[in-house]
Formats: sequence, structure tokens, C-alpha cells
Amino acid sequence: MAEFETELGAVSLTEESLRISELFYSLQGEARDAGLPTVFVRLTGCPLRCTYCDSEYAFFGGERMSLAAILQKVQSYPARHVCVTGGEPLAQPNCIPLLQALCDAGYQVSLETSGAMPVDAVDPRVSRVVDLKTPASGEQARNRMENIPLLNKRDQVKFVICDRGDYDWARFTLDQYRLSERVGEVLFSPSYEQLAPRQLAEWILEDGLPVRMQMQLHKLLWGDVPGV
Repeated sequence: MAEFETELGAVSLTEESLRISELFYSLQGEARDAGLPTVFVRLTGCPLRCTYCDSEYAFFGGERMSLAAILQKVQSYPARHVCVTGGEPLAQPNCIPLLQALCDAGYQVSLETSGAMPVDAVDPRVSRVVDLKTPASGEQARNRMENIPLLNKRDQVKFVICDRGDYDWARFTLDQYRLSERVGEVLFSPSYEQLAPRQLAEWILEDGLPVRMQMQLHKLLWGDVPGV
């Protein structure tokens, strides 16, 4: 397991590294695997500044770890699911070989990424959870819509909804790109403590949208704190 080939060439697990904000074991709080015991690998850094960001602490700092050390730490936990998140994990190029190494080790891997980074180099065994940025996020212009034709039934698209304008934009985007036919899950999530969950539920039911409404399970259990 010392070296393997990717589209970027040979990668050494001991020499190549990533800056890690935190690595922890918890229940998956969102998306298709919500509720499952999961190891989270949160990478440092993000080029976006969304108004509702709940992981600003991951913008800077962190600890540099080799790919081998990351895998060793992941393997110390009993979960078979791993979520690579951020920040924006794809802002670090070595995220790509990390994802491949996790898949090669037999894990079920998901990647939480903004809609602003290219996803074409991500290992096809990974479930890409693409967070398309709504108008109220302040980062709508950063959405890389050319990612959408690359997605498939293994993947998921998420919208964080802050207000009625966000909801209408997400509903239009859902229809324009036929997202419910393209990906495995379309997720509508109320922005934490900004939009009442019941209000979002009522809008979805009124319009009969083919989406899954989700709430952040980890925040319901432990609050808005890191490491859970």
C-alpha cells in the first residue's frame, strides 16, 4: 500500500499529505447515509465564504498528515463508511488520491463538495454530494453547472434553503436539469436556525417535489459544535 497509480500519476501514501482540520467518528448527520456510524475526514481550506457556513474553523490551521497516517487513523474506528468533507475538500489536490485509497481499502466513501470545484477526477466508486449554492448563500455565481452532466445515480445534490427565494431557485434548478432523474437523491435542507423546517416541509408538499427533505441530525443530537 506504499504507492498506487491515479490519473495524476504515481502517488506515495507515505510521502503525499493533506492538511486535516479534524478526523472523528460519529453518526452521519445528512444525505443518504444519515444515521449511519461514519468516520469523518475534514480537510482544511475553502475558497468559498457562504453566509450560512457552519465550518469556518476549517478555513485555516489543521494538521498535515500523510495519506498513510490518515488511513491508519480511519482504520482505528469500527465504521465502514467514510465521509470526506471540509471546508472544500477538493481544494487540496491530494483529496483525489485519498478518495481512491479509501475505496481501495474497502470503505463506502462519500465526498461533500460545493458546486464550485470540478468533480470529474473523483473516483467513480465515491458518492459525490454536490452542494449547489443558492442565492442567499452569497456564492451562487461560483456554481460549476458543467458538473451536473457528470453526475449519476450514485451521486447526490443538496440545496441549503435560507428563504422563499432560495426555495424557488432550487425548484427551478431541479426542473431545469432534471436532477431527480439524474442523481440518486436530491436533498433540500433548511438553513440551521434561519428557515423553519416546518415551512420548508410545507412548501415541498404543496409543490409535490421529488426531493428528500433533510435536517442535520448531528445538530439535533449535539448542537452546532465541531467534532460530531
